[in-house]
Amino acid sequence: MHAERARKKELDMTSRPLLGKIFLFSLPIMLTGILQLLYNASDIIVLGHFASDVSAGAVGSTGSLINLTVNLFMGLSVGACTAAARWIGAENEQRLDRVVHTAILLALIGGVIVGVFGVFCSKYMLIAMDVPQDSVLPLSTTYLQIYFAGMPFNLLYNFGSSLCRARGDSRTPLLFLCAAGVANVGLNIFFVVVCRMDVAGVALGTIIAQMISSSLVLTHLCRLKGHCHVNLKKLRIYKDAFGDIVRIGLPAGIQGCIFSLSNVVIQSSINSFKDVAITANAEASNIEGFVYTTMNAVSQACLTFTGQNYGARNRKNIDVTLFDSLIVVVLLGLAVGFGAYFAGSFLLSIYTKSPDVIRLGLERMSVICTTYCLCGIMEVLVGSMRGMGHSVVPMLMSIIGVCGVRIVYIYTFFAANRTLFNLYLSYPISWAITILAHAICLFFVRKREFKRLAAALPVEPTDPPTAPAEAA
Repeated sequence: MHAERARKKELDMTSRPLLGKIFLFSLPIMLTGILQLLYNASDIIVLGHFASDVSAGAVGSTGSLINLTVNLFMGLSVGACTAAARWIGAENEQRLDRVVHTAILLALIGGVIVGVFGVFCSKYMLIAMDVPQDSVLPLSTTYLQIYFAGMPFNLLYNFGSSLCRARGDSRTPLLFLCAAGVANVGLNIFFVVVCRMDVAGVALGTIIAQMISSSLVLTHLCRLKGHCHVNLKKLRIYKDAFGDIVRIGLPAGIQGCIFSLSNVVIQSSINSFKDVAITANAEASNIEGFVYTTMNAVSQACLTFTGQNYGARNRKNIDVTLFDSLIVVVLLGLAVGFGAYFAGSFLLSIYTKSPDVIRLGLERMSVICTTYCLCGIMEVLVGSMRGMGHSVVPMLMSIIGVCGVRIVYIYTFFAANRTLFNLYLSYPISWAITILAHAICLFFVRKREFKRLAAALPVEPTDPPTAPAEAA
């Protein structure tokens, strides 16, 4: 019975029509991403109302630094999802089993590495970002050190939820995160309002919530009888599975790190303004995160659908997946982006009552929220290429198109015209340039991979071995 229930949660990604399936698959991922953002949003909201705007700004200013340090392993979770989806589509249970158990152990190892690094290096990284040392630095350091201590739970949940999505189940991780999110909000209020723990309280509430979500997703995978079942006794790093994950995940992770590095440069530029600008930027970017996660969900759907259809050698569905995903992401990007901007004053007032913070926050949203559909198009093109097994090409194009353009822009045009509005223009300009680069690359990737599928060549450079591989 449990196996039958598990199968019912799996979405058939290899039969048309796909438009509705892509949207339905994306929806739980959107809600999951929104709940994850609410972790940080609840931190900022509780601090803004019950502590101070400086505390709220201190927590908000850590976002780009957290992303910079964890994105490498988050990219590997994308690789795990892609590899698992491909072997599900190819009906290769042996290779799938190795990917699943390698991914879970990789999450735990990566969490420990990132956690230890973050705890000991937080202060020095914040100083390098020019965080104001008198007011913000002590609070930001405290928050980061506690947050990084819970990193194994963070990565375990994200890797586990990626495996659930690979099998067509995007709802279960959402349910687990709902439970953790309720706990997070309650714990934040308790630690800040009752215990007067300020930023330490919201950090502690966040990692306890991450413990809950990671425990639930791991228990679920252990109880599964279908695809992606986890047996804790089989956890090891299989060489072939590690290669499957790294081929896609490492370039994706490097791309995420470079993206975050460009955002750190932007954050450093913002830190050169007054404290009110730092707080406004933190709160506006937190709202923008909700816009981004809706489009990133469509990109994740495009990657997963493409991966399964690539494994099943269904060329037509790969094209349909890309076209339908672009339709969904453009409509969502325009609706959610403009909706967030027009409701900006109200949304920002949830975080703060300061008129100056709201005014400066709206200035950022007027540039970025209204053009975020460009970022969505860029993400979908990347998802299609990764689903076909190509991750290095989009990484290189993104580094040049997004990061390179932003950094050059900051040290040239912005340096000569130092206003927040001009700084924020670097986002849509870099997105538009990168879309063009990705579209050209996708044309050649598609041509190459369709020839490979038509010739019935292997979907990877070497055929999978018939005997179990030894752990590395």
